[in-house]
Amino acid sequence: MASQKDTANRIGSVKNIQKITSAMQMVAAARLRRAEQRIQALRPYADTIETMTRTAAAAAGSIPDLPILNPHEEVNNVGLLLMAGDRGLAGSFNTQIIRSGVAARQEEIDEGRDVTLFAVGRRIDSSLNFRDMEPSRAFTGFTDRPEYHNAREIATELIAQYIDGKVDQVDIVYNSYLSPLTQVVTRQRILPLAEAQILHGGLSDDDDAESLDEQHEMVEGETEPLWDYEPAPEELLKRLIPDFVEITIYRALLESAASEMGAKMTAMRSASDNASEMIKNLTLEMNRQRQAAITQEILEVVGGAEGL
Repeated sequence: MASQKDTANRIGSVKNIQKITSAMQMVAAARLRRAEQRIQALRPYADTIETMTRTAAAAAGSIPDLPILNPHEEVNNVGLLLMAGDRGLAGSFNTQIIRSGVAARQEEIDEGRDVTLFAVGRRIDSSLNFRDMEPSRAFTGFTDRPEYHNAREIATELIAQYIDGKVDQVDIVYNSYLSPLTQVVTRQRILPLAEAQILHGGLSDDDDAESLDEQHEMVEGETEPLWDYEPAPEELLKRLIPDFVEITIYRALLESAASEMGAKMTAMRSASDNASEMIKNLTLEMNRQRQAAITQEILEVVGGAEGL
């Protein structure tokens, strides 16, 4: 049985750990707020790109023939881009992506397809290597604060793999952010792009698509303004359409970063609560030990007095 001193030392250790977890919880909460602001800031840019693309597509009359729009005749090799974090202490944030990615890989293999894995985050990279599933390319060092050039680097690699015929389809698997307590694993196709994605801005939500259509409806009696394009609409689309891949990846990176901060905040809050409960139980145990020691001393004094 632990002595009173040992119990006091354990209480001190748990209190020190609680200070660390409480500090990490506050840091994660601050970063979560900034991540939410970055998601909000992306929306006007993404909506503008979507509007420009739809307007240019209407002016061009047809979507240009681009490799990333043309599906391959057969899907023999599927690329899976798994997004998680560079660090741990985030509850099930990393593990649920690993599980989902491994399950998706097995499903494709069962269908007779080969799978090429791409990793975003050191945790994904190390976990895949541990399972002898070495990714074709790993992108690390920015998962908590992704920048647009990171999304462009990833998009360039995936587009090159698709155009060269090394993969016939590319899906991303990431944690979609709903709230600090809720992150949903999402699988989304990014290559090849479908014409519906170009005309509707890649919106996955029917309500969002309808609301965007309403914003562009002309008021009755007004005439649609004339647009002059330089370069031509077809040439402009060739430059805008690849941006869809970059924006989709960047949005997923921001969603994943917010999910990571939310998961860390929740995990550190749970750890702090558990530390409080442990301190309470250890304090109760120490008080019992102190009471037992005092009782023993009283008995020894009484026994010595009776002996006299």
